[in-house]
Amino acid sequence: MHIPDGFLNAPTWAGMMAASVVALQLSARKSRGQLQAQEVPVLGMIGAFIFAAQMVNFPVALGTSGHLLGGALAVALVGPWNATLVLAAVLAIQALVFQDGGLLAFGANVFNMAVLAPWVAYLCLRYLPGGQRWPAWSVFWASFISVMAAAIMAALQLAFSGTASLSKLLPAMLIWHVLIGVGEGIITASVLGFLQRSGRWAGLRERSI
Repeated sequence: MHIPDGFLNAPTWAGMMAASVVALQLSARKSRGQLQAQEVPVLGMIGAFIFAAQMVNFPVALGTSGHLLGGALAVALVGPWNATLVLAAVLAIQALVFQDGGLLAFGANVFNMAVLAPWVAYLCLRYLPGGQRWPAWSVFWASFISVMAAAIMAALQLAFSGTASLSKLLPAMLIWHVLIGVGEGIITASVLGFLQRSGRWAGLRERSI
């Protein structure tokens, strides 16, 4: 759901940029107190996996795109603060190197995919019954709901900017992202289920959620 430049008006992209800067500063401060040396390679591996997944884009509406997010996966493995930093780094590389998402719209894309999506996933994993034990159904719904939340926010930003009416944007975004959310839920539940069955990352899991 990368938003290109020219699709958001100045108040929207400036406001989203400011909100994202605050969120990244807070995440960096919180992460500094939690991150351990052995977890640094984990962040790199998660970032590489999410980067590859997000590079597969599907055209959605009015020049925007849809793709897997990876927010729930990152949250489950390294917690919401680190997840925000990893996803923001992925989005920065995509915008600067691959021109996937606009520079002025970067704050909006970061807010939608690196702040809102992982924190919605975190709340689902935290408070859905059994979420902290990673049952497949709670992981699936955490992934699905995080994707839908980010899609709805992107539609609201575009509508507020006057790009198109919300009545046109919201159905177009939701139809595609229902399918994307289902796919992301299945992939995330499968990956985390494998890690859980293998007995790996148990300590990291306990610290992340």
